[in-house]
Amino acid sequence: MPDTNPKTQVPVPTYAFCPVITALEVIGERWVILILRDLLRNPSRRFQDLQDSLKGCAPSTLSTRLKALEANGLIERRLYEQHPPRLEYLLTAKGREVSPVVASLRDWGLRLQEQDPPG
Repeated sequence: MPDTNPKTQVPVPTYAFCPVITALEVIGERWVILILRDLLRNPSRRFQDLQDSLKGCAPSTLSTRLKALEANGLIERRLYEQHPPRLEYLLTAKGREVSPVVASLRDWGLRLQEQDPPG
C-alpha cells in the first residue's frame, strides 16, 4: 500500500520521494543552471551582469528565477549602492553545493561536443 500524507491521509505517489524530482523542483527551470553557473564563476554578480551573460533571458524571467533561488536559500541579495538602491547576488553555502552538478553538466557537454561538434 502506498504511503499516505499524515495530514490528509491521501496516498502520496511514489515519485514524490524521488530525490531527482526534489532537486529539479529547485534548479530545473530554464535559466536557473546558467544563473548558478555565472555565480559559481563570479562570486558576486549584479542583475545587469547576469542579464548580459544570459542572452535571450527576459528581465522579468531573470527576476523571477533570482527570487526563486533566494526563496530556496541558494542565493542571497546584498545592497551595494543606496541611491538608487542596487543589489548584487551571491551564492550561499547551500548554493555552492551545486558546483559539482554544474561541473558534471559542463564535462558531459564537452564530451557531447567532441562526439558531435556544433555547427
